[in-house]
Amino acid sequence: MTVAFTFPGQGSQTVGMGKDLADNFAEARAVFEEVDEALGEKLSDVIFNGPEDKLTLTANAQPALMAVSIAVIRVLQSRGLDLKSKVAYVAGHSLGEYSALCAAGTFSLADTARLLRIRGNAMQAAVPVGVGAMAAIIGLEHADVVAVCAEASVLGACQIANDNGGGQIVISGEKAPVEKAAELATAKGAKRAILLPVSAPFHSSLMAPAAEAMRAALADVAKSSPVVPLIANVRAAPVTDAGEIANLLVEQVTGQVRWRETVEWFAAHNVTTLYEIGAGKVLTGLARRIDKSVNGIAVNSAADIDTALTSLL
Repeated sequence: MTVAFTFPGQGSQTVGMGKDLADNFAEARAVFEEVDEALGEKLSDVIFNGPEDKLTLTANAQPALMAVSIAVIRVLQSRGLDLKSKVAYVAGHSLGEYSALCAAGTFSLADTARLLRIRGNAMQAAVPVGVGAMAAIIGLEHADVVAVCAEASVLGACQIANDNGGGQIVISGEKAPVEKAAELATAKGAKRAILLPVSAPFHSSLMAPAAEAMRAALADVAKSSPVVPLIANVRAAPVTDAGEIANLLVEQVTGQVRWRETVEWFAAHNVTTLYEIGAGKVLTGLARRIDKSVNGIAVNSAADIDTALTSLL
């Protein structure tokens, strides 16, 4: 069995996530306390108790999801899991890439929390509310979505943000061209084209100011090569050099999250099991739809920890 750990992205957050871990494991409590200290506020209170609209804010959701993922990792490690010997690769969906890198030792926990707070604020501030939009295109081939984005781009910025696999591709950019691309996708035979309730056009060229903010932040932070290779979002291929990883994280802000290709890469390189580390089961569901030869297992509760350790150790 070859194993990879994957880490969820924004949208997987729920009020109360991680509380079961904090209640049962001192190592998990310590993670939430360290994140609170790094940010200078009780983010853990928002994670455990809400309100939901505060947790959903990009600047909160990003470090919050990372905290839950690392709480799981620290508990697994405290019970004997050695990442380097038991896990072949790590990958994360968008902000989850930071969780993956923290787990693999590239960034410290405190630095990862601060980086994600900067990232969340910068992404929110990059585009005035109402200027951008995102839409999910269901049931259309990648090449067809590329074509409708190109056609709609005469009206402004419009591109693929996430290729999530299983027939789900998310597009992002300025409001008018994204709406036009959604219409064109429906005309081309998409099962659905749904405008998403998001606060900014993530993973589009409009995020360029946020990319520059991350370039500056990443230049100032201590970083090490990960103990296992990262399958990078924008490359869907392994990378181990810390400097190169930082460049790819900058590129990721405006670039495409190539998740379908990431899971296909795993399948082609004999990865049989993807453990989704942290909140929710989104990536586990996507893996199942992308390649049925890859087994997805979500690990986000005390019970999940015991089950995972039985097969991992």
